[in-house]
Amino acid sequence: MKELILEMEHYASVNNVPIIELDSIKFIMKYIKLNKVESILEIGTAIGYSAILMANANDICEITTIEKDEKRYKEAVKNVNKSGLDKRIEVVYNDAMDVNLAGCKYDLIFIDAAKGQYIKYFDKFCHYLKPGGIIVTDNLKFHGLVKNKDLIKSRNVKGIVNKIEKYIEYLKTNKDYITKFYDIGDGLSVSFKRNEKRKDID
Repeated sequence: MKELILEMEHYASVNNVPIIELDSIKFIMKYIKLNKVESILEIGTAIGYSAILMANANDICEITTIEKDEKRYKEAVKNVNKSGLDKRIEVVYNDAMDVNLAGCKYDLIFIDAAKGQYIKYFDKFCHYLKPGGIIVTDNLKFHGLVKNKDLIKSRNVKGIVNKIEKYIEYLKTNKDYITKFYDIGDGLSVSFKRNEKRKDID
C-alpha cells in the first residue's frame, strides 16, 4: 500500500493534480479510526488518493466518491483496484450536483471539489448526513491566498478566493450547523448539526 501511495503522490505532482495535504488527511483518518466511521461520501475523487487513505483508517468504512473528470475518474478506478479496496470504495463518474443518493446516509461527508461550488455542495449533501455525523471541507486557506489576497494576480484565482470567503461566511452564519475551523494543511472546516450529540473531533 505504501508503494501505491508514493506512486500516486508522484503522479499527482507530475500531472499537476491537487491532492489533500498529509496533515489534513491524517486529521480525517484519526477521526475515522476513533469514531469507527462506517460510511463516507466524498465530493471530488481526483485520483483516489484521499479515498484510499480514508478507507485505510479502519477496516469497516465504505466510501462513495464522486468525480466528474473522466481522466481522473479512470485513474482513480485503476488505483482503487490496485489497492484491493474496490469492495469498499465505489467511484462514481458524474457531476456531484447530478447525483441522486436517495436513501443513503453518511457518518462523514468530505467536500474537496470545485471551490466555487462549495455552498451548493453543502446545501445539497447535508441532507445525507447521519445524526452525529460531520461535514469536512478542505482547501479553505487556498495556498495561503485567502488571507493574502494582495498577492493574487490572476482574475480567475481571485474569483475562486472570493467564493471560498463567501463559503466561510456561509458556514459561520449557518443557523443549522456549528462549524469549527482548523489551521491544518490547506485549511479544514468541520461542521456538525446544532443541538445534536456529536462524536469527538479533536
